[in-house]
Amino acid sequence: MSELAHVTPDIRDRLLVRFGADVLGWCDGLPALVHELAARWGLDPVSAGGGGTSRVFRCSRRDTGAPVWLKLTPEPVIAREEAEALRAWAGTPSVVTLLAVDLDAGALLLEDVEPGVPVRQLTWTLPEVAALLRELRVSSPPRGEHSVLRPLSHRIDFLFDMTDRRLAAARTNVPLAPAALGRARAAALALAAGGPMALVHGDLHPANVLSGPGARMVAIDPRPTWGDPDFDTVDWALEGVTDPAMLEQRIGELAALVPGLSPHRVLDWCRASAALDAVPRLCAGRDDPQTRFLTALAGG
Repeated sequence: MSELAHVTPDIRDRLLVRFGADVLGWCDGLPALVHELAARWGLDPVSAGGGGTSRVFRCSRRDTGAPVWLKLTPEPVIAREEAEALRAWAGTPSVVTLLAVDLDAGALLLEDVEPGVPVRQLTWTLPEVAALLRELRVSSPPRGEHSVLRPLSHRIDFLFDMTDRRLAAARTNVPLAPAALGRARAAALALAAGGPMALVHGDLHPANVLSGPGARMVAIDPRPTWGDPDFDTVDWALEGVTDPAMLEQRIGELAALVPGLSPHRVLDWCRASAALDAVPRLCAGRDDPQTRFLTALAGG
């Protein structure tokens, strides 16, 4: 188990960029933490993975052999926010189920999703996406007095700060002026300041949605906030789109399937968010039709 939970140098470097030097102590202590949680919750870790903010271990339950997922983050507030959102969406088939928590340790135990293939690897349809968006909206609770979740504007600032840093560090000439990013940020913050108020997933793209039972989509890994739920539509509206007419048609089709979704606000969100998708593609040297469209939509 200690080898499985060992944090390799490349993963340490990635976490170091995100969390700073304090994360190195967390990395050193991770094998012991995984061992302690596995003993407490009756788990046998099988494999390890994770993204830029966490380490995730696929485990089997010692009593039943059922697969579950142990997720740990060095920043407990991230676990607290995710846990609040998953509890609010408890009972919603389109959101992964939270089984147990140790919030002081930044630990979440999550139910397995079957078949669990990331939707980015599949061919999806707008009715399937609309069903997911509807369920997230219908089951959104009112904001509680003791909520730890921050407003959507906080998420917007984080995403644009990260994009600014990526653009500044680009080693190639990127045809998108920093001023365009500034205008896009201002537009996104203006949208976040208005509109309806609901629980927002905050990172609802095809890599954070899995195939579930009966062809249902199941959302994982929220970066939740309180704000305009139309924000969660952006990645689905923009995915694979290469011209304005195609974008407006897709948004119109989704608006017809999702009660409360505003096609005008979704289009404005897409314009304000296009730079967030365009910059990583431009920094990677991509020059395909979708990258060119995103760049133009962002004002590049």
